[in-house]
Amino acid sequence: MKFADFHAGQVIEAGPYVLTEAELVQFARAYDPQWFHTDAEAAADSPFGGLIASGWHTCSIAMKLVVGAALAGSESFASPGLEHVRWPNPVRPGDALRLVADVIEVRRSEKRPTLGILRWRWRLFNQRELMVLDAEVTSLFKLKPAD
Repeated sequence: MKFADFHAGQVIEAGPYVLTEAELVQFARAYDPQWFHTDAEAAADSPFGGLIASGWHTCSIAMKLVVGAALAGSESFASPGLEHVRWPNPVRPGDALRLVADVIEVRRSEKRPTLGILRWRWRLFNQRELMVLDAEVTSLFKLKPAD
């Protein structure tokens, strides 16, 4: 999608993305090697009762879905950050994750008119409709000068 295709109130959906145990463990070993992400036997005795994905892996899956559904081929070039990120429920091996992205605001920067600013809320839900990610994200777009 191009920047001009986004509008406040728009809802973009994507998925599902099914997370395998092998992928969950591989990501965790590389980037978040805590035992409840990497050791199935030890994780079975954790408060979660089994392996759970790293929250950062969950964010990465959301990013993959957002790119596929909206940002591929766009003028998007960066993000200055997130307002918030929450993981209200854990992601487990075999979960099928679905993205719902709600567009909050779309505008050109007043100071830099070739900069488009998109604020949106990304939510991921598992197959039981439990929310596993809630984040407010700002995306930046490189635009041509306004007429």
